[in-house]
Amino acid sequence: MKRGRIRKVTGVVIKNSSNKTLMVETKTRNKNKKYNKIVILKKKFPVHDEKNIAKVGDLIEAIETKPISKSKRWNLIKVIDKEVQL
Repeated sequence: MKRGRIRKVTGVVIKNSSNKTLMVETKTRNKNKKYNKIVILKKKFPVHDEKNIAKVGDLIEAIETKPISKSKRWNLIKVIDKEVQL
């Protein structure tokens, strides 16, 4: 049986208030076809951090996994950079 491609996301930690849970914000740039303007789209993902290693402001990489809780479907892979300027 063939599986779909592995989804990875890179983003900045914006919230770290819960135990083993992070809120990560990603930004993508798209061009509006009608007005030819660059639009920045933001998305927020709850990410599972088993060892509580990421802090607010860190740039992280996460991978999509099976559901961990009601809303968590992403798992922390690694911390790319510490305390990135928002």
